[in-house]
Amino acid sequence: MKKYRSLLLFTITASVILLVVTVVLLYFSAKRQQNDRYIFIDPDTIQLVQLEAPKDGDTIAIVDTTLGEIRFVLYPDRSPNAVKNFTELAESGWYDNTYVFDAMDGIYASAGCKQKNGEISGSSDSSREKTERELHQDLWPFRGAVCMVNTAKESSFKNKLMGGGTFYNGSCFMFIDEVELDDESKQQLLDASDNKALGQAFIDLGGVPNLSQQATVIGQTYEGLDVIDALTSLETENNGKYMIPKEDIVINSVKIDTYSSGNDVKNK
Repeated sequence: MKKYRSLLLFTITASVILLVVTVVLLYFSAKRQQNDRYIFIDPDTIQLVQLEAPKDGDTIAIVDTTLGEIRFVLYPDRSPNAVKNFTELAESGWYDNTYVFDAMDGIYASAGCKQKNGEISGSSDSSREKTERELHQDLWPFRGAVCMVNTAKESSFKNKLMGGGTFYNGSCFMFIDEVELDDESKQQLLDASDNKALGQAFIDLGGVPNLSQQATVIGQTYEGLDVIDALTSLETENNGKYMIPKEDIVINSVKIDTYSSGNDVKNK
């Protein structure tokens, strides 16, 4: 009887331990899934920095394309690793004579690839193509946002069962344009968050709301929105993976500079 009680106690104790471990694992899995797929959004502390004009001393990128020039402010404080990767590539001349390789009508245009077909090749440093995705509650896919293109996803067996995984982006970047919103969609945006300013920003600025918290935002265009419109209005053909512009559209160069309200840019 004593041996039976000891065995029963062990079984109960083991079950409790297993339950606790399971709860802990589920908790951390949920946190990991949150970190990998979504982020916690606090509507009371969102700062819509993309609505602000660039300030003296801000780091900017000047993208010279065959269709014109685009200038955008960078957010190294909110997407530090992606901005570092982008600026180092730009300063090394990596983006010189690269292609716009994917253009979705009126929605986005992806650029910065050495190959017109969008294949990533010729990189001397493969780590440049595997920067872990950075999401931030202050950064959203408004019209003129510049995002890094997602390149890969790592999923464990548990991720496949429960969702989640680790997402990466690389050297290629994307200009966000806008989708047309009807009155019902606008109201849904306003109702989607306790922060009404967020939904209103999509209504006022335009953008692609369904890309929210799906890609690393590194910057916001303040000059050259008309060029983005042109890039997202190209005649394209589907190669099975990308909508490739029929005409060669080239990124001539990407220059990293400092914003100055006195003369727009101040050469370094």
